[in-house]
Amino acid sequence: MDVLDEGRFPGHPGYRRMFAPGRLTVGLFLPLWQYRGELEEMRGQGAIVQAADRGGLAGLWVRDIPLHDKKFGDVGQVYDPWTYLAWLSAHTERIALAAGSIVTTLRHPIDVAKQAASLDRLSGGRLVLGVAAGDRASEFPAYGIPYDERAARFAESLPLVRRLLTESFPQACSRLTHLTGTTDVLPKPTTGEIPLIVTGSSRQTEDWIAEHSDGWLVYPGTAHTPEGPAELGAKISGWRSRIPGGEFKPVITNEWIDLAPDPGYPPTPLRGGFVLRTGRNGLIDLLGRWQDNGVNHVALGVQHGSRPAEEAVAEIVEWVLPHFPSHEGPVARAPLW
Repeated sequence: MDVLDEGRFPGHPGYRRMFAPGRLTVGLFLPLWQYRGELEEMRGQGAIVQAADRGGLAGLWVRDIPLHDKKFGDVGQVYDPWTYLAWLSAHTERIALAAGSIVTTLRHPIDVAKQAASLDRLSGGRLVLGVAAGDRASEFPAYGIPYDERAARFAESLPLVRRLLTESFPQACSRLTHLTGTTDVLPKPTTGEIPLIVTGSSRQTEDWIAEHSDGWLVYPGTAHTPEGPAELGAKISGWRSRIPGGEFKPVITNEWIDLAPDPGYPPTPLRGGFVLRTGRNGLIDLLGRWQDNGVNHVALGVQHGSRPAEEAVAEIVEWVLPHFPSHEGPVARAPLW
């Protein structure tokens, strides 16, 4: 287990609520139930989110899926992630707001930087920005972008987003931009920076991610056996050994769960391992194993579960969060407006 230290982003409310060395916190992936053809059926999630915020949940995660592809059974977020995060910001107080993840290859770095900084300001510094190269091939021709260029576009766009967020009147010349030092992106982030979390490989090497990211969102692998978290831990240790200077950078994973009413229901993989059915005792044990193996935050999704989301989230808040409390960090600043 890592030694707790101050590390980076000491004044950032969102980052500090979610991440600390050697500790694990819990978040939720939205939506809490799946879209089935009628937006009216999605009503009610806001009240559950607000209760989770009051109950001490660390973070809320929204996905970026611009288009509904009929070949995918999962419609995804439905709402635009920036608009949804802004709504969530206005209806919550403490919880960190996380993009998991913005597909930066489909968006211009200037737009990503401006939207991120605007949301960060309006939420008082609660934004943690997950970024990804994208994996839904049908979206790229719709945007007029070759699918096989996403690795190069991602590698170029992420450092540029960081520069636009942190520098005044930057100069840059590439196939994505031509900045002469006479224009700037406003606003700048609340605390001067926004954490940039790379998802999966994003078509990059682990060395590149270790150098250019502020953290890594990795897929969990096997979750129903003790060997799975140990294998994930070995992967995390290998990646952390590549981080320049040994700096702490958080690792995040996610799991879709079907939380059984029976607390002792054993962890059982469903749908080929895509969903884990478990009682809360098994979930607490799994989170503890992940914590021991270097995971700093877990985003749980309940949308594929058989129980009403309100029940599942309330049980997580009441019984699971006490074992993995959110961190007491800087209070989110009052929005400018």
